Amino acid sequence: MHEVKKPRKPLIYYYVIVLLVLLLFNFIFMPWAAERQVKEVGYETFMDMTADKEIDQVQIDQEENEIIFTNKDGSEIYKTGMVDDPDLTQRLYESGATFSGQIIEQASPLLTFLLSWILPILIFIGIGQYMSRKLTNRANGGPNSMIFGMGKSSAKVYVKSSEGIKFSDVAGEDEAKENLSEIVEYLHNPQKYREIGASMPKGILLVGPPGTGKTMLAKAVAGESNVPFFSMSGSEFVEMFVGMGASKVRDLFRQAKEKAPCIVFIDEIDAIGQKRDGRVGGNDEREQTLNQLLTEMDGFETNNGVIILAATNRPESLDPALTRPGRFDRRVPVELPDLKGREEILKVHAKKVKLDESVDFSVIARMASGASGAELANIVNEAALKAVRENRKYVTQSDLEESIEVVIAGYQKKNAILTDQEKKVVAYHEIGHALVAAKQTQSAPVQKITIVPRTSGALGYTMQVEEGNHYLMSQEELENKIATLTGGRAAEELVFHSASTGASNDIEQATKLARSMITRYGMSKDFDMVAMETVTNRYLGGDTSLSCSAETQAEIDRQVVELVKKQHEKAARILEENRDKLDELADYLYEKETITGEEFMKILDA
Repeated sequence: MHEVKKPRKPLIYYYVIVLLVLLLFNFIFMPWAAERQVKEVGYETFMDMTADKEIDQVQIDQEENEIIFTNKDGSEIYKTGMVDDPDLTQRLYESGATFSGQIIEQASPLLTFLLSWILPILIFIGIGQYMSRKLTNRANGGPNSMIFGMGKSSAKVYVKSSEGIKFSDVAGEDEAKENLSEIVEYLHNPQKYREIGASMPKGILLVGPPGTGKTMLAKAVAGESNVPFFSMSGSEFVEMFVGMGASKVRDLFRQAKEKAPCIVFIDEIDAIGQKRDGRVGGNDEREQTLNQLLTEMDGFETNNGVIILAATNRPESLDPALTRPGRFDRRVPVELPDLKGREEILKVHAKKVKLDESVDFSVIARMASGASGAELANIVNEAALKAVRENRKYVTQSDLEESIEVVIAGYQKKNAILTDQEKKVVAYHEIGHALVAAKQTQSAPVQKITIVPRTSGALGYTMQVEEGNHYLMSQEELENKIATLTGGRAAEELVFHSASTGASNDIEQATKLARSMITRYGMSKDFDMVAMETVTNRYLGGDTSLSCSAETQAEIDRQVVELVKKQHEKAARILEENRDKLDELADYLYEKETITGEEFMKILDA
C-alpha cells in the first residue's frame, strides 16, 4: 500500500523554532555584537599609547581585572589585563586621558536598542498573527483547526496499490476472508445490495489471539478495495490533555466522511473502548474519547459509506455500548488455524524461500499443532536461516522440523555439558514420558525424543503429534495426559529411587490440567456440572479465578491432589510392568541423544 497523506507539522513546531532563534540572539549574537569592536592588546601596547598620548578614555575594572580604553578620536576600543603598576595613575594624568570612572560604550546604542527591543517585538507580532489565523481557522472548523496539532488525527491514509497485500496472501482464515470480501464487494457494487434492501454492517470487530492475522486481514481489505483506507491504533487517540482524544476522533471521522465511501481501521481498539466503570477519579480523557467514538459510529448523524474495522484480543473488556448492533454489527473470530489452515499458511510463507522437492508441509503442519500464523511464518524463516548457516541453497524437511523445535524450545545449547549421571537421569525421564504415552489408548503418537539441552532451559523433551484435528478431549484422554506428564518423575523414582528438579514443568502442567477438569469441565462427581472457576482474557493466556467458598476451595485442592496422585501411581505401574523396555530404550537414547518415533516404536514392539 502507498501512503498518500503526509501529516502537517503542528504549530508548536514553528513556535519552538522561533524560541530557539530568540535564544541564539540573546546568548550568542548580542554578546558578540556588543563586543565586536573591542580589540584585545597586551599591556605594553597600553603603556606605549599612554606614553605617546594616543588614548582618550580609560575604564579600570577592578572586579574583572581589566582596563578598557579608546584611541584619541574614540574610533577604536581596546582591552588589556591589569598588572601591578603603582605609576599607572600618574602616567594617565600626564597623557591627558579621561579616567574618572566613566563607562565606555562597547557597542552602538542604536544597534543595542534594535536587537534588544525592536527585533523581539517584531518576532512576537508575527507569531501572534500566525496564531490568530490558526484560531480563526479552528473557529470555522477548517482542516488545520487543532491547536499545536494535538487534537488532529494522525491516521494514515492508503489507496490501492499493485504491491499491497491481497486475500490470496492470507491463508487459514477462510471464514474471516469470506466476511471481509463481502465488504469489499459492497464497496465495489453497492447497488446490488440496495436493490434488495440490504445494508452493510457499520462496524466489523476482528477478535482472536495475538499473531493470528487480524491486522493482515485489514491490510488485505485495503489491498482489495478501491476506496481510501484510514489506519490508526487505539493508543494514538490517548492524549495528555482531556478532550484531545475526542478531538482526534472527530477529525478522523470528518476526513472519512469527506472521502466516503471508505474504510476506517482501528487496531487494538481496547485501548480506548474499555468498559466505563463510573468510578470517581477515573480516566476522563479515555471516557470522553470513547463517548465521542460512540456518537460518531451511531449518533444523530449518519456515516453513509464509512465502514469501521477494528481489531482486539480482549473483546470481553470492551464497553457493551460499543459492541452492540448498530455500531459493531458483526464479530469476526480470527482463531488459531486448524491442520489444513496451518498447511496453507506454511505454503504461503514458503513461496519466499527455495525449497527442496522432498518437503512435506502436512507433516510440518501436524508437528506445529497450536501455532499461530505469526509463529508459522517464524518457523519458515528459521528454517531458511538454518539452511544459510549450513551453506545450502535450499530448505529441507529437516530444517523445517528443527525450526519447530527452535520456536517451541529454543536453540540447542552447544556449551551445555551434562554429567553422565545427569544425562542418564534425563534419558530415563524422557523415555518414561514416551513409554507411558505409548502404553495407553487414546494418546497421541510419539514423534521425537531428545536429551539435547535447549536455550529455554529444557534438558530434553518428548514430542507427541496428533494424527489430525482434535477439537474435543474426553475425561479418559485428559487422565491419560496427566499420567503421561507424571511418567518422567515415575521413571526416576523407579530406577534411581529419588526425584530431581527436572519434573517441575510436568508438575505444573499436570496440576493445571487436573484443576481444570474439576473446576471448569465438570468432571468431578462431587461438584457435578457446577463451574467453580471463571476464565478471563482467554485470548491472552486465560487468567483464572475461583468463585466459591473457602471450604469448597479446600475440597477442590483435595480432589486435585487425589487425581494427580492416582495417575502418578498408574504411570509407575505401567513402567514397572515394562521395566526391560524402559532400560533398553533409555540406553539407546543415552547413546544416540535423539531418536525418532519410528525408532522408539520399533524397539518397543520388538
